[in-house]
Amino acid sequence: MNTIILIVILSLALLAVVDLIVGVSNDAINFLNASLGSKAFSFKTIMIIASAGIFVGAVFSSGMMEVARKGIFHPEAFNFYDVLVVFVAVLIGDILLLNVFNNLGMPTSTTVSIVFDLLGAAVAVGLINVIGQDQPIANLANYINSSRALTIIFGILFSVIVAFSVGALVQYVSRLVFSFQFDIQKRAIATSLFGGFSIAAITYFIVLKGLKGTDFYGDIKGFLHQYTAVIISGSFIFWTIVTFLTVKVFKKDIFKFIVLLGTFSLALAFAGNDLVNFIGVPIAAYNSWDFWSASGQDMHLYMMTDLAGNKVPTPLYFLIAAGLVMVATLWFSKKAKHVAKTALDLSAQGDKDERFTSNIVSRAVVRGALNLNKTVQKVIPLSTRVWIDARFQAPEITIKNEEDIPEFDMVRASVNLLVSAILISIGTSFKLPLSTTYVTFMVAMGASLADRAWGRESAVYRIAGVMNVIAGWFLTAISAFIIAFTFALIIYHTGFVVALILEAGVVFYMYKTHIKPSKAEEMSEDDMEIAEANKVEEINAGELLQKSSKQVHKVLQRTASYLERAIEGAGKTDVRFGKPLMKDVGKLDAYTKKRKDRANKILLKLTPDAIEAGPYYLQLLDTQREIALAARYAIAPIVEHITNSHTPLIQEQIDELTKLNASMTGFSNDVLKAIDSYDFSKRDELNQKMEDIIKQIDDARRNQVKRVKEDVVGVRNSMLFFNILQELKNINLFTMNLFKSYRDFVDVIGRNKDS
Repeated sequence: MNTIILIVILSLALLAVVDLIVGVSNDAINFLNASLGSKAFSFKTIMIIASAGIFVGAVFSSGMMEVARKGIFHPEAFNFYDVLVVFVAVLIGDILLLNVFNNLGMPTSTTVSIVFDLLGAAVAVGLINVIGQDQPIANLANYINSSRALTIIFGILFSVIVAFSVGALVQYVSRLVFSFQFDIQKRAIATSLFGGFSIAAITYFIVLKGLKGTDFYGDIKGFLHQYTAVIISGSFIFWTIVTFLTVKVFKKDIFKFIVLLGTFSLALAFAGNDLVNFIGVPIAAYNSWDFWSASGQDMHLYMMTDLAGNKVPTPLYFLIAAGLVMVATLWFSKKAKHVAKTALDLSAQGDKDERFTSNIVSRAVVRGALNLNKTVQKVIPLSTRVWIDARFQAPEITIKNEEDIPEFDMVRASVNLLVSAILISIGTSFKLPLSTTYVTFMVAMGASLADRAWGRESAVYRIAGVMNVIAGWFLTAISAFIIAFTFALIIYHTGFVVALILEAGVVFYMYKTHIKPSKAEEMSEDDMEIAEANKVEEINAGELLQKSSKQVHKVLQRTASYLERAIEGAGKTDVRFGKPLMKDVGKLDAYTKKRKDRANKILLKLTPDAIEAGPYYLQLLDTQREIALAARYAIAPIVEHITNSHTPLIQEQIDELTKLNASMTGFSNDVLKAIDSYDFSKRDELNQKMEDIIKQIDDARRNQVKRVKEDVVGVRNSMLFFNILQELKNINLFTMNLFKSYRDFVDVIGRNKDS
C-alpha cells in the first residue's frame, strides 16, 4: 500500500504541471489584455516583460500555499486517507474544468475553481465520515471552513460590480481630460500627474503583492502599513517629476512605460497569488505524506493535525520549476491567445467580428440605456454635450493592415492596468478574496463601455458576451463543486488504483486537447484565406476579380460534393455519415457568412479602379451565401431523417436525385469554366441547361406524386423528397445568377480599363 501511495504522490506532481499549463492558458488574459490590445510594444517585448513578472512572482509566492492546506477545510478533522482523496479529486476536477473553459475561449477564475474544488471534495469526504459515524449532518461544519466559502462568494459579487463601475468612471474622466487626439507636449502637466499617480500606484502594487509571499515580508509588514501614506505620496511626487521630465525634455510617451510596468506588475501578482491554485494542492499532499510517513501509523488512523499547524515553507526549487513551466506555457500555448481574444474582442474600439449573439436581456439593457441617454441629454446643455462628444471622437485609423490596428489606445490600456492594480491591492489589504480574472476583465469591460467602444452597432453583442462570461464564472463555482464532489466519492470507495487510472485518463485527455495540436486548433483553409485578406492594405480590380473567382470555385465545388454524399447517405441506414457531413456543411455556411459579414472591410480597401465593381462583388457574396444556405436546407433534413432511423429513400428516388445532382454538377462546372476563361458568350447555352435541370426537377416531382398515389412511400418520405427538390432548384437558379453577376463584374472592370 505504501508503494501505491508514493506513486499517487508522484503522479500529483505530474498533474501539477498539467494544471499549471491549463491555468496559465486561462489567466494569461489578466496581464496581457492591456498591452496586447493597445499594441504599445511588439508581441515579443510584451511576452518578455510578462514572463519576467511571472517568474519573479512565482519565486516569491511561498506564503500563499497555506490556502490549499487549511484555507477551505479543517485538516485536523480528516485522516491521511481522507485528505489524499480530497487532493486527488481536486486536481483531476480542476484540470478538466479549466481545460473546458480554455477550449471555449472563456476566461474564468482559477481561484474560484480551486476553492470550490476543495470545497466539493471536502464536503464529499466529510459527509462520508459524518454518515459513517452516525453523526448528525450539522457536524459537517466541523470539517468545512464555511465562513471562508461565504466570504469568497461575497468577494465574487462585490468585485464584479465594483471593478466594472470604477473602471467605467475612471476611463470616462480620463477620456474627458485627454480625449482621443490629445497632444502629450501640450498636456504635459496633466500627463505628468496621471503618469505620476499611475506609476506610484503600480509600484506600490508590486511591493504589496510581490513581497507578500516572501519569507521576509513579516519583517517589513509593520513598516509598510505604518508608512503607507508616506510611501505612496513620496512615490507620487517622485514619479510625477520623472514623468514631466520624460515628456518635456526627452519627448517620450509615458503611457508606454505605464503599460509596460503595469503588465509586469499584473503578471507578478498573478503568479504570486494564483500559483497556489496550481501547485498548492500537490505541495499540501506532499506535506501530508511527509507527516504520515514519519508517524508510522495506519493511514485511516493518522489525523492531519500537523497539516493545520504552523506554516510550512515551500522549497525554492519547486517555485523555480513552477515559474519555468508557467513561462513556457505563456510562450507556447495557443489556448492562452484564444482566451485573450475573447476579452480583446469584447473591449475593442470599432467594428469586430462579433462572436456572441444578442439575447433578450442584452437587447433590453441597450434599449434601457438609449432611453436613459435621451433623458440625460435633455438635462445637459447642448454646448456641454458638443464638448463631451468632441472628447470622445475617435480619430480615423490610417493603418490598413487589420493585424496592426490596436483594439484601443494607450490611455485606456493605462486605465485598465492602473484600476486593476489598485483594486486588487485594496482587496489584498482588506484580505478580500478578489480574483485577478474578475477584476481585470470587468475593469476592461467597464472602461470599454465608458470609452464608447460599445456603439449601437455592437452593444447588444458585447453585453451578451460579457453576460456569458459572467455566467461562466458562476458556472465555474457550481461545476467545480459537483465535479470534485463526484470524483471524491468515486476515489474514496474504489481506492487509489482507480485514482491512478483517472489521472492517466486526464493526462491523455490533455494530450489530445491541449498539448497535441488538434484539427480544430489548426487554422483552416478558410481562416487562412480571411487572415491573408486582413493583411492586405489595398485591393485593386484584378485582385478583387481573382479573389471572387476562388470563392466561387470553393462554394460550387463543395456544394456539389456535399450533395453527392448526402444523396448517397439518404438511401442507406448508416447514421455515421451524418455528423461529418453536417460539420463540413456548417463550415461552408460559416465561410460564406464570414465573407459576407466582412464585405465592408474589403470595400474600404478597394483602389479607385475597383470601386465601381464593389456592388457586383457584394452581389456575388449574396449569391454564394444563398447557395450555401440552400445546400444546408437540403442536407440537414436528410441527415435528421436517417439519424431518426426513418425508412431511407427508395432506390428509384436515389437514382433520380443522383442523376439530377450529376446534371447540376455539370452545369456548375460549365459556369466555372466560363468564369475562368472570362468567356460569357455561352449564356444561352447555360440558360438552356438550367431549364433542363428545372424540367428534371418537375419530372421528379410528378414521379413522387405517383408514388404517393400508389402508396409506395409515406408522409415523411414525401416531405423530405419534395424539400430536397425545392432546394436543388434554388441552388440551380442561384448558380445561374452567379454566372450573370460575375459576367457583369468583368464587364464593369473592363469598361473602367478602357476608359
